[in-house]
Amino acid sequence: GVLRVLFLILTLIVTWLLLSKFFNVNWRNLHLKAQRWVGQDSPSCPTCMLKTSKNKCGLEKSCPPYHFAFKIRSGAANVVGPQICFEGVNVMSSVKNNIGRGLNIALINGIGTSGVLLTTDFFDMYSGNVDDLLKFMKRVSRGTLVFVASYDDVSTKLTKEAKAIFTEIGSSLVESLHFRDNWVFAGAKGIQEKSPFEQHVRNDKNTNKYDGWPEVLELGGCIPKKMD
Repeated sequence: GVLRVLFLILTLIVTWLLLSKFFNVNWRNLHLKAQRWVGQDSPSCPTCMLKTSKNKCGLEKSCPPYHFAFKIRSGAANVVGPQICFEGVNVMSSVKNNIGRGLNIALINGIGTSGVLLTTDFFDMYSGNVDDLLKFMKRVSRGTLVFVASYDDVSTKLTKEAKAIFTEIGSSLVESLHFRDNWVFAGAKGIQEKSPFEQHVRNDKNTNKYDGWPEVLELGGCIPKKMD
């Protein structure tokens, strides 16, 4: 009787170990297939989620003291909207439903340590009125951080006066924008030199990643806090 009980217990243990190994392997394979299905093994996929990170806005490294963390992503063609993250919070995105075709702009109070969001807005540079953009930008006060992400087209209605305003806040590439180019930029009102936070890619049928649109741009970094 004792031997039969021991044999039964041993059989149950072996069976449990085999089943555990089987389900673990199959679960791992299923998980990998799911990752491939949503595109997580393709870093160039514009609709994929950002890699998880403990740092604000998914930056590879944390920002030093007295710096703001940010990340800007342009739109993907005219399908996937842009995204602006500041201090770990997405201030503009499709989820928040506050983005649109053209220039997507977030204004942050860059003076002091708080980094308070002042306002966000978007301006259609294809069929909209550039005067709306001019009124918005002319109200920007000294010390304000300006984050810009393109979506679809930003150039058609962008006048010399509008370009000059972005040049004054640190842009060195706004004069080079053409139809359906992608552009991401972070500047500040009252900046004394050109901003190091800017990227631009041309709409070129020979190099476009999407049909009629260039690749997505993503720009992240740490902006010093202005203490006075």
